[in-house]
Amino acid sequence: MDVDAPALGWVEGVERQPAAVPGAEVVAGQPVLRQESQGGDGRENVFYPWGMDADALGHPVIDADNHYYEAEDAFTRHLDPALGPRCVQWATIDGKRYHVLGGRVSRAVSNATFDPVSKPGCLYDYFRGNAGDVNPLERLRDHEPIRPEYRDVDARIRTLDDQGLAGCWLFPTLGMIYEEPLRHDPGAVCHTFRAFNRWLRDDWGFAHADRIFTAPYITLADPEWAVAELEWALGEGARLLVMRPAAPTTAVGRRSPFDAMFDPFWARVDEAGVTVVVHAGDSGVSSQGYAVDGFAATFSGGLRPSLKNFAIEQAVHDFLLSMVIENQFRKFPNLRVASVENGAEFLPDLFRKLRSVDRKTRGWFAQDPVEVFRRHIWINPFWEDDLASVVEWMGADRVLFGSDWPHIEGLPQPLDYLREAKVLGADDRRKVLHDNVSDLSTPRPRGRD
Repeated sequence: MDVDAPALGWVEGVERQPAAVPGAEVVAGQPVLRQESQGGDGRENVFYPWGMDADALGHPVIDADNHYYEAEDAFTRHLDPALGPRCVQWATIDGKRYHVLGGRVSRAVSNATFDPVSKPGCLYDYFRGNAGDVNPLERLRDHEPIRPEYRDVDARIRTLDDQGLAGCWLFPTLGMIYEEPLRHDPGAVCHTFRAFNRWLRDDWGFAHADRIFTAPYITLADPEWAVAELEWALGEGARLLVMRPAAPTTAVGRRSPFDAMFDPFWARVDEAGVTVVVHAGDSGVSSQGYAVDGFAATFSGGLRPSLKNFAIEQAVHDFLLSMVIENQFRKFPNLRVASVENGAEFLPDLFRKLRSVDRKTRGWFAQDPVEVFRRHIWINPFWEDDLASVVEWMGADRVLFGSDWPHIEGLPQPLDYLREAKVLGADDRRKVLHDNVSDLSTPRPRGRD
């Protein structure tokens, strides 16, 4: 079975009981849904856009995880055509268009043109716990023509207004999964993402209207390239950088992102004070034979769960754990790192491991490693994660709201997240929904408070 489904995650949802909602009438413990609050897909929605607006909430909301669907020339507009066979090309096979990456046809998504595309949040019920026994494959087949706001910055501004959002962080879709298929050729990785970042600047800018903050993609496949690309991005006004949680493959082999060979890159990030976003993607996590490896959002295997369901969290667990163990924040104390769309259920295990290392290797850490983690790292949980637990683990000032809109596994509308945020008090809710991402959107150069 082959389904057009551009997704960046396939993890089992967590079922929770419905919660009362600020501003909604409650009868017998359940919010009364207004007739006019039905979304365009007919699904009842307490919050968007009538159930609660920014005025009723008392503060603006910034979404830390939005996505665009790349233009068809996103990887090729600024790429020397002679490099196409090593990097990215288009091919038509049996009437369908596919990307060819390094000479190999990519079937990571069934329709890399995204036209038509599945509707935003069409798997919401599945990820909430699937109490209604929804068939996700049927939802995925309900396509629509690509919307202007997925590719046009002015249309996206109008959509933010309609959604009641003050702003958003905006990340790649295909861009998060194309480094891994090209990693055998580090030079091709760098050429590809240099071209990609120039397209991003052209079509979206890096801080449009001070509301849409996009992140140039940084690969560490070549340390010198990473520094040069960082300098270019800073010169273009980038507020954020994005990379995948993975050890890069360089010309001298695979290396930890925190190897000394990358110190010039991290030192410049530390100096500039821009936020590094570690976003879910294809990190090349091995299932060690328990499942067939390789990223795919085609759902050709149906709905059978496997170890791959947890690959996203495994990748970020290893990245962030290594970052603290290798004392990256002692070397570069001004680093700020945001983990986005990687979930949060890995945190208790990661904290146990840090404390275990601290006990067994006295003196390795100058400070409590868990507190170092909490000082330098922000977590955007999956929307279906238990928000109260995440805030307990990290503190409200280190948690970010992100809807993953308009991806299929995200929320149908961003402010649907108010259902989850109801568990927080007003002050903590404001931090999660606005203050934290607002602070991270402003560079904090070294030496300045």
